[in-house]
Amino acid sequence: MNVVLQIEHLSKKFGSFTAVSDISLAVSAGEIFGFLGPNGAGKTTTIKMLAGLLLPSAGTVSICGHDLARSPLAGKRLTGYIPDRPYLYEKLTGDEYLRFIASLYREGDPEPVIAEAGRFLELFDLSDWRHHLIEGYSHGMRQKLIMTSIFMLGQPLIVVDEPMVGLDPKSARIVKELFKSLAARGTAVFLSTHSMEIAEELCDRIAIIQHGRLTSTGSIDELRAQAASGRKNLEDIFLELTGAYELQGIIRALRQDAGRPAGEVDR
Repeated sequence: MNVVLQIEHLSKKFGSFTAVSDISLAVSAGEIFGFLGPNGAGKTTTIKMLAGLLLPSAGTVSICGHDLARSPLAGKRLTGYIPDRPYLYEKLTGDEYLRFIASLYREGDPEPVIAEAGRFLELFDLSDWRHHLIEGYSHGMRQKLIMTSIFMLGQPLIVVDEPMVGLDPKSARIVKELFKSLAARGTAVFLSTHSMEIAEELCDRIAIIQHGRLTSTGSIDELRAQAASGRKNLEDIFLELTGAYELQGIIRALRQDAGRPAGEVDR
């Protein structure tokens, strides 16, 4: 298989605190790889290292054979990063922003890339806004503009953190279909999300990180086999593998409380 992303013994420390500890995994061309974990598990720190925004304390990240520490520009040119919070240059129009991104990643005539962007703007209902200042965009519109700026480039690796934040149901459906289409054409997608439904629908394989360490990796069927209770739903599997299945007892208690008449208390 053609490995696009190779992570070997990756670690990140902030002072005496270890946020990510000795992570190793590989993502192949055409694969959608899910990266799941509780809050504070190390997901965002890992993603920032993959995007070249943080330097590892130890280990390596290679993108299409380029070591991100030794050849950062080569690795970054092959990577599209979609953050969960769309920070943009508000005094640019959408079209100016897309042309700026095209100039960073492509040499020569940007028009072929801009023409490709037009297709995604149409899908996201942004065509009428492309010449408006970004400061007038909603959160969801900004998220769709960032996605357009990445999808138009056709990079072999897309790293995405919580892709559906701020998107309306139509746009969320389109984004899921776009990820499937890109993977079918050979793009590797590294996707971090808290949505078990999205992970279950899209991901070929999933890794679970907890306290900075990978605790489980595999297809949903393989994760199901690792869950001792044989739970079928990914949410149940995740809760069990992360040691949070006691939540089910809390849920049952809350449902019992919800069935009581208002004002009734235990005596």
